[in-house]
Amino acid sequence: MRLKDISENEAAARLIKGEINIDLGVAAFGVQSSLPDVQRVFYQLYGDYELLDDVSPADFRVAVQSPKSLRRWYKPQIHFLLDEFVPFLPLPRSQAYPVLEWGMNWCMASHMHRYLLLHGAVLEKDGKAIIFPAPPGSGKSTLTAYLAHTGWRLLSDEMTVINLETGLVHPFVRPICVKNNSIDLVRSWFPEVTISNIARDTNKGDVAHVKPPIASIDKIKQTAPVMAVVLPKYTSDVTLDIYSLTKADAFQALTDNAFNDSILGADGFLALQKLVESTDAVEIHYNDLAEVSAFLDEGQFAP
Repeated sequence: MRLKDISENEAAARLIKGEINIDLGVAAFGVQSSLPDVQRVFYQLYGDYELLDDVSPADFRVAVQSPKSLRRWYKPQIHFLLDEFVPFLPLPRSQAYPVLEWGMNWCMASHMHRYLLLHGAVLEKDGKAIIFPAPPGSGKSTLTAYLAHTGWRLLSDEMTVINLETGLVHPFVRPICVKNNSIDLVRSWFPEVTISNIARDTNKGDVAHVKPPIASIDKIKQTAPVMAVVLPKYTSDVTLDIYSLTKADAFQALTDNAFNDSILGADGFLALQKLVESTDAVEIHYNDLAEVSAFLDEGQFAP
């Protein structure tokens, strides 16, 4: 049963009680919140996801709550919780929904060490995946939203999850976080796609979340081999420029974007080494997403 198969009112009642367990592929999350805006946006963005039954345990039980203090009324704030643990300082009430998404990322990065975890998007087409590791400001999420709604399967926007033994990428399909000017761009490209309300003046700027395509959600258990590593960099004054990376440069780029390679030790090093040796890697500078899409469709990444 999908979340959308129950009414929004029933979903809100279950969220208040912490009785929503959602299957995100590589992990299951139990979610609790009594905040109406969190309930509304969660229902909008996660409606196509499968609900787990009551006996299926969640890997993480998370909540977004208002603190029980006078700050509930004066400059209200919210907390993110994992079980009863509060990992972050409180943030403004207006950022409640993004905090839920960011907190879920933190849960994975801090605790899911059965896999190698990289900060990067993953998309797949014709059975082969491309990893897009990139720091903030590279245009990664805008590119991800574009590709995910023009024929590519979304595996993840923020977190690449790699099996240590097989090297396959596991989906961790979540809403795509777009920022600032990209919000209006995505709305104009895909007016039929559900996008959350804008949370303004966060530490990432203005942010909104884009609902993933149901086709990607329906393949949430389907792994994929990695074909290439592409480092994207949006540059307003260039056409598409492509630079091949050496194996050493590719290894360094992936290491720079790894969440848990040091925790995994030798296993993490070997997984990174295997990934680099089995894929081609390029850096692309671009200002036209259609050109990027055409280049990726060609699949010619070797020098």
